[in-house]
Amino acid sequence: MKALSIARALCVAGGILLLAAHPAPAQGPDIIPRAPGEVLYQKHCASCHARPSRGSRAPDTKTLMEFTPEALYAQMTTGVMAVPAQKMTDQERRFVAEYLGGRPLDLTRSGNAETMPNRCANNQPFENPAAGPSWNGWSPERANTRFANAATANLDADQVPRLKLKWAFGFPGGTTAYGPPTVVSKRIFTGSDNGYVYSLNAGSGCVYWSYHAKAGVRTAPVVASVRGRGASKYAVYFGDQRANVYALDARNGKLLWMAHADAHTTARISAAPALYEGRLYVPVSSGEEGIASAPSYSCCTFRGSIVAYDASSGRRIWKTYTIAAAPKPTKKNSNGVQLYGPAGGAVWNTPTIDPQRGALYIGTGDAYTEPAPATSDAVEALDLKTGKLLWSFQTLANDAWIIGCPSPTPNDNCPKNTGPDHDVGASPILVNGPRGRILLATPKSGTVFALDPDRRGALLWKVPLTDKTAATNGLIALGGASDSRNVYLALEDGTFVAIDLAQGKKIWTTRLESLNELGPANYTGEPRTKAGLRFGQSAAVTVIPGAVFTGGWDGILRALSTTDGKLLWQFNAAQKFQTVNGVPGQGGSMGGPGPAVVNGMLYVPSGYAMFGGGLPGNVLLAFSTQ
Repeated sequence: MKALSIARALCVAGGILLLAAHPAPAQGPDIIPRAPGEVLYQKHCASCHARPSRGSRAPDTKTLMEFTPEALYAQMTTGVMAVPAQKMTDQERRFVAEYLGGRPLDLTRSGNAETMPNRCANNQPFENPAAGPSWNGWSPERANTRFANAATANLDADQVPRLKLKWAFGFPGGTTAYGPPTVVSKRIFTGSDNGYVYSLNAGSGCVYWSYHAKAGVRTAPVVASVRGRGASKYAVYFGDQRANVYALDARNGKLLWMAHADAHTTARISAAPALYEGRLYVPVSSGEEGIASAPSYSCCTFRGSIVAYDASSGRRIWKTYTIAAAPKPTKKNSNGVQLYGPAGGAVWNTPTIDPQRGALYIGTGDAYTEPAPATSDAVEALDLKTGKLLWSFQTLANDAWIIGCPSPTPNDNCPKNTGPDHDVGASPILVNGPRGRILLATPKSGTVFALDPDRRGALLWKVPLTDKTAATNGLIALGGASDSRNVYLALEDGTFVAIDLAQGKKIWTTRLESLNELGPANYTGEPRTKAGLRFGQSAAVTVIPGAVFTGGWDGILRALSTTDGKLLWQFNAAQKFQTVNGVPGQGGSMGGPGPAVVNGMLYVPSGYAMFGGGLPGNVLLAFSTQ
């Protein structure tokens, strides 16, 4: 962080504190209503902070975003900015501090592990994460199949109906549980929207340590050995909602190094990094499409990217943008604001590693400007050593889309031909199937593409899962799982499908039912429970031998048979929980992270409501058969 005075980093005009804030989308291109901080910014702040004039003392958004919400709030209440900010209510000050700082306020340090009653009695030496069963990052293995084999899961379909809740951990001050858990060396590592990363005991849920990042952490951590760091032998890696990358000592949470993956003010890291042979591959996404339709905004300048780091030192090795051409001025809108392009192609997913080809595979998002580049809504293959683009397969052309478009009033920021927003939001799945190697792409459109990774992504087959154009929200969000025979996919319309990889055909479809009784559909025709929760699925799928797990917007975690899709087990997580750390616990919609299954236990966050709306929550749930 630059050594700047917070007092100099604030600008007041007309008695209103001028601050910039942007909503933080979750994994996948979530559609989020404008937050209070953003509304205040567009109304009062853009003229001062969006484009500060030369010689102005007003800092830009990027500078303000370097401060913590606690520091900003302190200056607005008791510091040098208290008098200029007195016309704001306390809640408005909190909104400003939280949205600018990238995470909720933690004025009492309630999220710190040191304040929790369930501290682990001792902190034993950290075991080699490769020595035992683990779920390390987005998937148990680098191919991103999200399949826990028998040795990893130690749980099969016959045992699933006996699963019972063993414990719940509450995220203090959390408002949406969106940190996928990593389970290695009998420990859990998980992030939270309040910026804390925790290390827990996998058996009991007692807490070893916490680390407070600069912004919310929604990526699954990755744990691996580290060299040249003194007594530190193993590190845990993750990213935050301000595009910061961290490496911590896995045993005690000490910071080893930190880097900034992208300087764009809307850049963020929404998916877990991938680690292979001492290199950390970090995907970069953005919130720009959430603010781009505002006439005061210079749409658009963000490009998605992958950044490769030396995992031990944090040294950047290479960075590759999903759109090769840098944004250039195009025209001015009716407000006289300069517009740019090309832009977009955010990477919402964890890279898939292919050692055989020396490649990594990513899915890219839609374009924000026209014409949409050929690498938007695509699967890209990059060289692991150099980041060079090897090949690209586009799943949908001409998909230029930003939130708020098409606009009811003329808006030059909007694409003239607005696309359907059908990103490839899920990680590509690399499978050694019945007929050889297949790379599966599952874009939001609902069409499944099987590509040949050994023939530059040549199309093998495709299966459309709907006979009509999927809605803007899409049909598939965070992706499926594969056991090398089939791929299993949760759909946002409330159905679940299995596709045979050898034939490229659906073998069964299950229409789910809700434990929370369905009431009348809303005005859009979408089914909802009587409690008001939408019915459907967007969370990542997890598969073990004989059973596949899927979480729903209605708060229900379900296990289905991989043979025929019949229900094996279900649990209603949309309820209150007594937590092991004494934090009031509330489960809710399960729209994002999927379960991790390791050594006979299942771990899943509950309360992710950013996809599909619904009930927020703040708990990590642990299930076992014992």
